[in-house]
Amino acid sequence: MTLTAHLAKHLRDVHFGGNWTTSNLKDNLLDVNWQQATTQVHSFNTIATLVYHINYYISAVQKVLQGEPLQASDKYSFDLPPIQSEQDWDDLRNKTFADAETFTLLIEQLPEQRLWENFTDQKYGTYYRNIQGIIEHTHYHLGQIALIKKLVS
Repeated sequence: MTLTAHLAKHLRDVHFGGNWTTSNLKDNLLDVNWQQATTQVHSFNTIATLVYHINYYISAVQKVLQGEPLQASDKYSFDLPPIQSEQDWDDLRNKTFADAETFTLLIEQLPEQRLWENFTDQKYGTYYRNIQGIIEHTHYHLGQIALIKKLVS
């Protein structure tokens, strides 16, 4: 198995299951309704905000893998559009899972040599650093989502 296939598998597993933590985004969000997803607990981000934040970076890097310029800024990564209905929440989840699947397919198609090239600009490090970072980032926020879910349920 190539390194790109391993990276794609890890990203797919944290979203859809099969990783060694036995925790994944899809299962954790399955029974969360839109009111729970938007409930503020203490000063924590809401579940919906964290889902948006996770997908923000996946969507941005996915576009680069599709040949588009990088158009993302950390300052916008928490700018969740209003979630005012179950449909809004379903739309966010569906986009998140569709983007994750597309992103994994693009990673699988990436020539392994490309992993060691600069990602759009030297200041961002390599493609590998960015893809592995997204996987780690997703696991980190998945843990937060799991805890917040327990608090709002």
